[in-house]
Order: sequence, then structure tokens, then C-alpha cells
Amino acid sequence: MKIFTQIGHRSIGWGFSVAFALLLPSCDSDKLLNPVPETSITGANAFETPERVLGLVNGVYKSAKGGNFYGGNYYTYSEVRGEEFINRTSNTFTAFEAWNHTLNASSNFIAGFWASGYETINNANILIKGIGEHPGVVSEAVAKQYVAEAKFVRALSYFALVTAYARPYNEDQGASKGLPLRLQAETTTANNDLKRSTVAEVYAQIIKDLDHAEADLPLNYSTALLNTTRAHRNTAIALKTRVYLNSGKYAKVVEEAKKIVSITPPFAAATGVKHQLGSIVEIFTTNYTSTESILSVPMTELDNVTGQTSFPYVINANSEYNLNPAGIWGDTGWRTTDLRRTFARTASGVQFLTKYAKPSPFLDYLPILRYSEILLNYAEAAARTGDLATATALLKAVRNRSDASYEFPKEATGTQQALVATILNERRIELLGEGLRSIDILRNLAPFPAKSGNGLVAPEVVSAQANYVFPLPNTEIVTNKLLLD
Repeated sequence: MKIFTQIGHRSIGWGFSVAFALLLPSCDSDKLLNPVPETSITGANAFETPERVLGLVNGVYKSAKGGNFYGGNYYTYSEVRGEEFINRTSNTFTAFEAWNHTLNASSNFIAGFWASGYETINNANILIKGIGEHPGVVSEAVAKQYVAEAKFVRALSYFALVTAYARPYNEDQGASKGLPLRLQAETTTANNDLKRSTVAEVYAQIIKDLDHAEADLPLNYSTALLNTTRAHRNTAIALKTRVYLNSGKYAKVVEEAKKIVSITPPFAAATGVKHQLGSIVEIFTTNYTSTESILSVPMTELDNVTGQTSFPYVINANSEYNLNPAGIWGDTGWRTTDLRRTFARTASGVQFLTKYAKPSPFLDYLPILRYSEILLNYAEAAARTGDLATATALLKAVRNRSDASYEFPKEATGTQQALVATILNERRIELLGEGLRSIDILRNLAPFPAKSGNGLVAPEVVSAQANYVFPLPNTEIVTNKLLLD
């Protein structure tokens, strides 16, 4: 486990400017002889003022923006394991081992992703503990909100980790070993030895955190930027639809989705941030903070992710992965009139995804939650629970937003089985390049399809194989004596 080392002080999440280490408080005489500068933050004064507490909150978001986490590599590694992209470089630093399913316990990303996830979790735990130990620094309502934000980020982090390093929930209803469930603030390695909780126990904690977050998060913030970059009530609800979908609890998906999706078109959230579908082109080019963007990772010239950990750099600017003509890009039912077809450029006779098209320093926002995903989560759950009319209406809303004249053939929506398959196909189109393809394959216990191109080959991987999920990292195995118990 990586111990909390950095935090920040800015007006919005995901960025930092002041670093500090949590230190044991010194005695009074030492304070007099060695006064702490006003700009220095230590464990003794980190929760001393409202501004510093806000800095800690923003630091939790910042840690989730790490290059190996939601700032970059998480998207690359999650996407290229699936069938939608063809590798061109055999570069092990840009997910070639994920593309051809040869990641091992010593792989750099396996260690880095785990460390980033647990660093973010520990940052959240430290914030929760510190606010509880320093009452009155901020108002009770603000304290509840900050704790709720920390719990949301902790839930988001655990979901990313459990869906990558543990067996899928739907394989055995979560009975398999999952992850060490770390819920206490740690500033040393003294408590690093911890057994793995089951997958079901990790999912239960994620939902518990999100339920608490929903209750105490604000309905909205003062600006569209904050509504997109910090968690509010509807953000927690939206993530719950994803978590419940991944655990096969379809009635719960419907229950949560109804809180933020109206009964009839045009579908929109009635309370809190007024989420609704917007222009699909605008969302990825000129307006990262539209009402469709529920949560995104922001990038600025002073705070961004570049180089080989940048997803836009790897997937587009450096041309390391082209779209697979045998994947969803080659689907003949996805018409050329669909605006989502505009997210590509052609070079050397193949296409490259351009959802993230800004040049260096790659300031595209990376979407974590979009409203269209929530509609598709709802649609799938409705279909699986027998409400084909609602499912079809939601599916059409997503497709017709990008291709207004398209009509699904009757055989694509006429039965429950066909409708579910069509919705799953629509997810591949709508959410292409947004870090969700591996999750969808895993939750459905489907194989990772074989793929080939540019002289490179990746084999099919079925659910029974060990490399169906990421291996546990050696860095954790050697430091956590109970990990393999």
C-alpha cells in the first residue's frame, strides 16, 4: 500500500500546489524554537483552517488524477484489453502487455495502478479521519459534504480496483477473494498486512460509501465546472447504477436510475444538476462541462498528464493504436450519418479515435461518468427485468441523439434477448474509448476476443483463464504478508 504523501490547495478538485507530509505533532517548546511558516502544512496544522481543509479535499481528487489512474493509464489499459483497438508499436510502456494479455505480477502498470488506487483511498481515509478529529474548523454541513466527497472518491477507486484485480462479481455472486478493504487512515506501514475481503464485501462497502455520499453531497455547485469536476448528489447516484449493473442487481439499477432519469422523453434529471443529453460533438470538443458530463477529469496547462501515461497521446497523437476494423468500428449497422463516426481520422489506411483530439499538452477532459451511460445502464436493466418499452425508448434516445433518422429494425428490439444484445452493442459505440470496454466484457463473463493487425496477434482469453483479470502486484505481495491467505 502506498502511504499518503501529497495533497493540495486549489479552488477546484484534481489539482494541487502545496505538498506536505503528515507528521507527528511536536512539543510546545519545539514549536516556539522552530516556528512553522504560515505556508507550511504538516500533520499538526493540516486541518487548522477552512482553506487548508478545502486543500485536502482537492488533494483527494488530485490523487485520483494520477497518471496510472483516472488521469491516463487506467483508460488505456481498460480499453485496449478489449477488441476495439489494434496495437502498432509493441511498446510495453503503453499497454502492449494488456493488449495481448501478457501482464504479470511484475509489470510496471500492475504495480502502479494498484499503488495509485490505494494512495487515493488512503488520502480519502485521512480526510475523513481528520475532519472528525477537528470539529468546528468548517461548519457541520460543510464537514458532512467533504466527508461525502471523500467517500465518493473512495468508492470510485475501489470499483476501479475490484473490477480489474478480482474475479467478476457475476461469476459466483462475489464469493471470490477481492481486495484488502482499507478503511482506516494510515501514515506508516505498520498495518500493511491485511487479508483480502471478498468481492461481495468490497461491493457492499462501495455501495455503503455511495449511499452516505448521496445523503450528504450538495445538490449542485455554483458553476458548471464544479458540477463536472466535483461529486454532487447525482454523481453518487450515477455511479451506483454502474456498480449495481456490474453486480447483476438490475432492479437496483432501475431504482437508482429513476432518481435522475425522467419517465418519458426527453430524458433528464428533475432535481440537482439537470443532466440531459447534449451535442455529442460538443461534449468532446468545446464544452467539457455540459449537463451531460456528470464527472470528468479536468486538464489545464498547469496541471495535466502528458507523455506515455496520457491516454489522448497514446490513442491518438502518437498513433499507437488504430481502430480495429473487425471491432465495433466495422459494424455495418453503425451508419456513416451517425455523428459519432466523426470521432476518427484516417492515416496509413486505418482510422484512429479522435474523441480526444487536442494536441500537446493534451488538455482534453477525460469523462468518468456521462449521462448517456446512465441511460444505457437503465435501458439494459429495464430490458433484463422485462420492461422492454422503457428499455427501447432509452436506447433510441441515445442512438437518435447522434443519428436522428435511424430506426432500429424490429428484430433488434423485438425480444428481450435481442434487445439486451442491441443495448450492449450500443454501449460499444457510445462509450468507445471511455475506459468501460473491459468492465463490460468482465461483467458479462464474455471472452476477450482474439485480435490481430500490423503483424501482431492477441489470443482470445476466456473467463476460466487466470489472465482474465489482472494479477496481484509483486510489490504488494512482498509487503503484505496476508495478501495471499
